[in-house]
Amino acid sequence: MSQVKKVVLAYSGGLDTSAIIPWLKETYDDCEIVAFCADVGQGEEELVGLHEKAIASGASECHIVDLKEEFVKDYIYPTIASGAVYEGTYLLGTSMARPIIAKAQVEVALKVGADAVCHGCTGKGNDQIRFESCFAALAPELQVIAPWREWDMVSREDLLDYLAERNIETTASATKIYSRDANAWHISHEGGELEDPYNEPSKGVWTLTVDPLDAPNEPEYVTLTVENARVTAVDGVELSPYDALMLLNEKAAAHGVGRIDITENRTVGMKSRGCYETPGGTVMVTALRGIDELVHDKPSRRWRDQVGQEFAHLVYDGRWFTPLCGSLLAASESLAKDANGEVVVRLYKGQAVAVKKKSPNSLYSEEFATFGDDNVYDQKHAEGFIRLYSLSSRIRKLNSNK
Repeated sequence: MSQVKKVVLAYSGGLDTSAIIPWLKETYDDCEIVAFCADVGQGEEELVGLHEKAIASGASECHIVDLKEEFVKDYIYPTIASGAVYEGTYLLGTSMARPIIAKAQVEVALKVGADAVCHGCTGKGNDQIRFESCFAALAPELQVIAPWREWDMVSREDLLDYLAERNIETTASATKIYSRDANAWHISHEGGELEDPYNEPSKGVWTLTVDPLDAPNEPEYVTLTVENARVTAVDGVELSPYDALMLLNEKAAAHGVGRIDITENRTVGMKSRGCYETPGGTVMVTALRGIDELVHDKPSRRWRDQVGQEFAHLVYDGRWFTPLCGSLLAASESLAKDANGEVVVRLYKGQAVAVKKKSPNSLYSEEFATFGDDNVYDQKHAEGFIRLYSLSSRIRKLNSNK
């Protein structure tokens, strides 16, 4: 395996990637390892000392790339503008981060002259598909190394022993209750008691949001300004996409908003159970849905739902850098141009509810919709409409009576 001379590893500083660095050097004839970490808003605590850890583990360099604003602006905002929600509940927090991470990893690989990229995804999960599909679309000439599909280690104990034998320090321990993935949009939790769908998640699962049962007894109201299906201001203050999300995360988390517990269908075929916390994102999605209700007619709403459902599967399955993605985004943006307005969302005991909404493009007319007296709608016109609307049913029944 001497053909790999330099590899860029997606590095987190955790147990898996700490073991991958020496394994790569041993397996690929002492090749040079360049560590890469994408800052997508996972938190400063995960980045502190990361460069030093990578070098101590055997990497020659460590590139930490700040992608927070780009992540929210160019990946999260287009996705939620499309209405994408996977299997009716999941707001795609982990899925949306993978294409921008993979793109940045490829850019680093090409910059340093690497001939391979490496990730620490397991052979059971979705992320291996997402990363490698992006690699294939962006730089198919790069070799992909996936240690979990190659080495013979199968447990955390194996990895700890491997590092101990090489005198490589790690803060990891043999006991790891949950597998977590965090970014600016959400945090996911898997493993532990969650592997049994009949177990209710314990309080120890959740890390970002207040338990709705312990949330304040008074609601909080937050006003979102929406332009082209993007949140541009919160409570009248214009904010960048990332800053708007961070503020809403703080407000919504305090009220226990954004918790879900689902059993989803992975791309590889198995089902998995995960708990997700998406506080600010839940508020944004609620606001966008409120604007959609005002500005889209029935066929447009139905088409937007179709686009959103298709886009959710595209993002989940790792097909961001494809022609289909461009086509779906074009359809979404066509509808988004009318999605402007203001929404007041009430945060209370785990719920985010749009209680006020207005738009300059609203198709709602109180004059037409009122139950009171009006001068714009002749109810007698409905009779002819209904006769034409039900004409096929009428003819079918008449034919059956012949």
